[in-house]
Amino acid sequence: MKMRIVLFILALGLAVGPVFADQPNYKGHAISMYGDMKYGPNFKHFDYVNPDAPKGGKVKMRAIGTYDCLNQFILKGVSAYALDLIYDSLMDNSLDEAFTEYGLLAESVELPADRSWAIFTLRSDAQWHDGKPITPEDVVFTFETIQSKGHPGWRNYYTDVKLVEKVGDHRVKFTFGGADNRELPLIVGQMSILPKHYWEGKDFEETTLEPPLGSGPYKIESLDAGRAIVYRRVENYWGKDVPVNVGRHNPDVIQYDYYKDSTVADEALKGGEFDFTLQNTSKLWATSYNEHPAYKSGKLIKDLVHHENGTGMQGFWFNTRRAKFADPKVRQALAYAFDFEWTNTNLFYGQYSRSTSYYSNTELASTGLPEGKELEILDAYRGRVPEQVFTETYTPPSTDGSGNLRQNLRIAKQILAETGWVVKDGKLTHEQTGEGMSIEFLTSSPAFERIVGPYIQNLERLGVEANIRLVDTAQYQNRIQEYDYDTITSLRGQSLSPGNEQRNFWTSESADEPGTRNYAGIKDPVVDELVDKLINASDRETLVATTRALDRVLLWGHYVVPHWHIRSHRLVYWDKFGKPDISPKYMRQPFQFFPDTWWVDTEKEAALKKN
Repeated sequence: MKMRIVLFILALGLAVGPVFADQPNYKGHAISMYGDMKYGPNFKHFDYVNPDAPKGGKVKMRAIGTYDCLNQFILKGVSAYALDLIYDSLMDNSLDEAFTEYGLLAESVELPADRSWAIFTLRSDAQWHDGKPITPEDVVFTFETIQSKGHPGWRNYYTDVKLVEKVGDHRVKFTFGGADNRELPLIVGQMSILPKHYWEGKDFEETTLEPPLGSGPYKIESLDAGRAIVYRRVENYWGKDVPVNVGRHNPDVIQYDYYKDSTVADEALKGGEFDFTLQNTSKLWATSYNEHPAYKSGKLIKDLVHHENGTGMQGFWFNTRRAKFADPKVRQALAYAFDFEWTNTNLFYGQYSRSTSYYSNTELASTGLPEGKELEILDAYRGRVPEQVFTETYTPPSTDGSGNLRQNLRIAKQILAETGWVVKDGKLTHEQTGEGMSIEFLTSSPAFERIVGPYIQNLERLGVEANIRLVDTAQYQNRIQEYDYDTITSLRGQSLSPGNEQRNFWTSESADEPGTRNYAGIKDPVVDELVDKLINASDRETLVATTRALDRVLLWGHYVVPHWHIRSHRLVYWDKFGKPDISPKYMRQPFQFFPDTWWVDTEKEAALKKN
């Protein structure tokens, strides 16, 4: 830690050393995964904010696709962007620690040493936008409603929460069941709380375009269904002076305009139709702005912001629920037809690194061969996992980038032949069933057509009949929820402290339940056991080792054709903003939310309008 930061913390009266929260009958202002906290009980604000940031102004953002629902907690419908802006949670996490939460709706939290329960004491001044107080009854209602009527993913996420009950005028208790699960108090601390009095008498499971009641820093001011949504800062927001909020939520208005695709949106940005975006299309980042007069004059800014977020795994995900993808060797063979090196050079301008882990850009990623505690964990599964888990470092198929894949395609044909797939009359056919291999790549993004196209050409050289199916956002979401696809392109992001959400990603229980994020349909008892071990890890060392073991087993399952990642956010924005001197290590994804520590600089904005 730099000296000037230490002095800054001391000046605020914060605790520089670790604060431990795993003592018997702990009661305090914060909770963390393993007890270490950066900010003490008297902290005034996070280090990475400007506590004097001016309020005011308007920010226009872009969204892609459409929406038809303002309730993001249910399976039905396509939710509007940034609905979390209208809700508060019990706790809020800091962005310069791996996994620590500080009080928001809750002024304190109590935990026993075994973390078998947690009691949150609500702030007496916390209130809904209609002025009514937020109560323990609201918390109980939220949990029971989301569990019984919400998106199926929530049931997996909160599966070890056994009871939620009011235990005082401002106190609510969560009781946990099963094995030791240190993450659960933090998991429930993240829960957005809903108003019981608002939802009573309404059908929670049906889509709605009625702006719901919230308690957060913004409320929905207006909307043009499917085309735009406008959020306005709540002037008398109850929580504006809570330490986790100081210096944040600065613009008066945040507006999202919806566009058909990123190319159309990019032209709108250059025309000044909106103010800020994260550019996730490498071609547009490399070529779209350099000759624009506003970019040359410094009015339109390209900003490459490095971060330490986990980059997860993006790839072509095979739906193993379909018999043709059930054999991991088939999936392995099909990966040989994807030429990342050529794609990166010719389509991405060399901007990306190949992904070799589901937990890339973190210490959780498996590397080399397993050793130490990780090897000890994996040894218990010898004979139940591929032998390569112990003997080979996972590396996706690679090329020299010339576009010549002959050697890779020979290997693919050999592997396919071992599984009964051979070329007959130019078509890859299963010897026993007579079924031909066909693959439909489902997408809602036209930008991915140029990436999938070369892969399809290579697959056709193997005798595969492949095509791209481009659908609208609503149809895409419905098909994903029902697992009605061969292959999709998706990013499975990861936190620095994986836990209960892993059930929703990988386990047998989630494979057939509609709406989970187990896109590949993984049903592997070893994976199920490793997920349980990960969730119940008693310390950071065990968590890291178990996650690496899980990562390795998933990689050798060949569930995806790995794509790529970048360790920076590519921001493009008009020069009208101010921002703090310190950037957080772990940035919230700015493509969905405007960075909430930035503000509209009135002088810069006036200069833009003048010129």
